[in-house]
Amino acid sequence: MSEQELEQLRRRIDELDSQLQTLISERAGLAGEVAAIKQRDGNNEDCYRPAREAEVLRAVIERNQGPLDDETLARLFREIMSACLALESPLRVAFLGPGGTFTQAAVHKHFGHAVNSVSLSAIDEVFREVESGNADYGVVPVENSTEGVVTHTLDMFSRSRLHICGEVMLPVHHCLLANSSDMAQIRRIYAHSQSLAQCREWLDSHLPAVERIAVSSNGEAARLAREEAGAGAIASRAAAEIHELEVVTENIEDEPDNTTRFLVIGRVTVPPTGQDKTSLLVSAPNRPGALHGLIEPFSRHGVSMTRIESRPSRRAQWDYVFFLDVEGHAEDQALAAALAEVETRASLLRVLGSYPAAVY
Repeated sequence: MSEQELEQLRRRIDELDSQLQTLISERAGLAGEVAAIKQRDGNNEDCYRPAREAEVLRAVIERNQGPLDDETLARLFREIMSACLALESPLRVAFLGPGGTFTQAAVHKHFGHAVNSVSLSAIDEVFREVESGNADYGVVPVENSTEGVVTHTLDMFSRSRLHICGEVMLPVHHCLLANSSDMAQIRRIYAHSQSLAQCREWLDSHLPAVERIAVSSNGEAARLAREEAGAGAIASRAAAEIHELEVVTENIEDEPDNTTRFLVIGRVTVPPTGQDKTSLLVSAPNRPGALHGLIEPFSRHGVSMTRIESRPSRRAQWDYVFFLDVEGHAEDQALAAALAEVETRASLLRVLGSYPAAVY
């Protein structure tokens, strides 16, 4: 390709960049008009609408004809939407910190970077921050594809009246971090217990004699590794940058498709989008066939159940509550009919939230 041909392509790119900038500015201006109308009508608290955001991103993916893949294009539009939303009112989003955790990465994947992310040290603190109104939303981990459910999150739903407003699926790739790139100098490793479990086989193979210490988060692990000679941490690349650590080696998780699911919690209910999930908390009297009676209506009404977990109810010994995820929205005809039947059989039924299924 000649220099003249390259120059023509570069000029065309410059023209498109100018057009893109103009269109983005126009979009931001329209977002400002929306904010002004909401403020005029006294509805300025409804600046973020999970259903609307999901519909926009799904439309982006449906229109995509390449060469960028769906996830890349959706991420670009997410950041545009995030920046435009911040012109109305920057969201405060609480998450399990400190900075550099995968939960913070889930915040940015779902809300974009134009939010005020609030780092908290425990899952129950995230719930309280949202319940009190100090944060608009919270993001908490609920399950991992390798190690299963995060029981503390489920237990909090038993006590909280917050709603689930969305979900985030985040591929999790663990790094071994330390002050030195020399793995032989590492004598102890800090990490969240889930991360230690997700990297168990790698650690057994490469660092079998190194002490493993579970801490509250991988961000805290990185902070400790920074302060202690001979210490390492399992955490993300972002944590390495925040705490100025060396990435000794990457992708040490035992399962290459290791994914963590996070839930977005808030004080609002979300209308149907056509591609939704509903999470439920149910309990039944302790008698033969009680659990079957709770789940049978879903099958009969054609509702797919994607997850069931049991947790002690804390009301009596050997008494349990069940957490269920089903496809569809609680307002959908089939699911509404199934829930009406379950309610007649259950000693407890709570819809924790209907929300858009993760877009990407």
